[in-house]
Amino acid sequence: MVSEKMYELGSKKSTIRELFEYGKKQAAIVGKENVYDFSIGNPTVPSPACVKESIMEILETIDSSVIHGYTSAQGDVETRAAIAEYLNRTYDINVKADNFYMTCGAAASLCITLKALTESKENEFVVIAPYFPEYRVFIEAQGATFKMVPADTKAFQIDLEALEKAINANTKGMIINSPNNPSGVVYSKETIQKLAELLERKSAEYGHPIILISDEPYREIAYDDVEVPYVTKYYKNTIVCYSYSKSLSLPGERIGYILVPDEVENSKAVYAAVCGAGRALGYVCAPSLFQKVIARCTGQTGDVDLYKKNRDLLYENLTEMGYECVKPQGAFYLFVKALEEDSRAFAERAKEQNLLLVAADDFGCPGYVRVSYCVEEAMIKRSFAAFEKLAASYKE
Repeated sequence: MVSEKMYELGSKKSTIRELFEYGKKQAAIVGKENVYDFSIGNPTVPSPACVKESIMEILETIDSSVIHGYTSAQGDVETRAAIAEYLNRTYDINVKADNFYMTCGAAASLCITLKALTESKENEFVVIAPYFPEYRVFIEAQGATFKMVPADTKAFQIDLEALEKAINANTKGMIINSPNNPSGVVYSKETIQKLAELLERKSAEYGHPIILISDEPYREIAYDDVEVPYVTKYYKNTIVCYSYSKSLSLPGERIGYILVPDEVENSKAVYAAVCGAGRALGYVCAPSLFQKVIARCTGQTGDVDLYKKNRDLLYENLTEMGYECVKPQGAFYLFVKALEEDSRAFAERAKEQNLLLVAADDFGCPGYVRVSYCVEEAMIKRSFAAFEKLAASYKE
């Protein structure tokens, strides 16, 4: 009657979404102010002023049939040109409007890219733990094979030795995410350079390019002047999947892009396959209004300093309480070591204090929990008593 795989996905929500829904139900019982929901990465920092200003300007000056009509399947050419101009100016690269395919956010970008690249079940895509759990869903849904490299729990960079062992003749590509969800770590320039050297060597060894997919929804959310390397400058066979959900605080508007630089081997064929995959998946023509908005807001972000303030508040207080935390360099997640080996059990015990923490088992990194701090500062402060009670319960 129905696809077993799709039934399985539809019947079991993601761990993050389940916890988010639990929090809403619990808030109705004990009061919203008594639930400390660190589950979901839903930006609370307001969109920059340019978003509202652009919407108003567009609505007042452009005909509604244009605002709400179809764009070209690959996206509005003026929007793509504006993005290209911004990236060229900011990162000293050389891309054009025709290198971009506009999408309904990062999930669509990843699914389209994977669909475009996958030829058979034998094709393997490698991910680095900890990783966004939907990567497995996206890879397997496009008919490819998911392969994980375990986390480097010392620095949370890439374990290049383990990665080299994972790569084989069937490796079609790999996905990296920096700043990383869930660890908040930024892959250093040295890590990216060594990764590029490894992929170039393995591509030559197996006689085909290994495509690096750089998933970048958190690119602009970085702290303390840390460098977030622009990956296409280091490895030519890189495809960038980007979303404005986090930088412009627009997760519900579903707007992003795929960048296929000319340097990618057989780039025109790859770009055509991206267009074909978008068509096959029904993703042609990203939201027209918000294509026009982002063209006017290139380079703008919400107030990243507010996220940094939350990071510092949470990190400093939890480490003082004795929690072992990975200090985030970007994104808006704190990766905390559970106080017992079973992080799912730890997350369940946290719920007794109405603390909603995401067990990292689904991120490929058991023993940790993710704490999303894109929340109100007042909630973070209210949560400290609950964190203290949770820690005390293990000492007892």
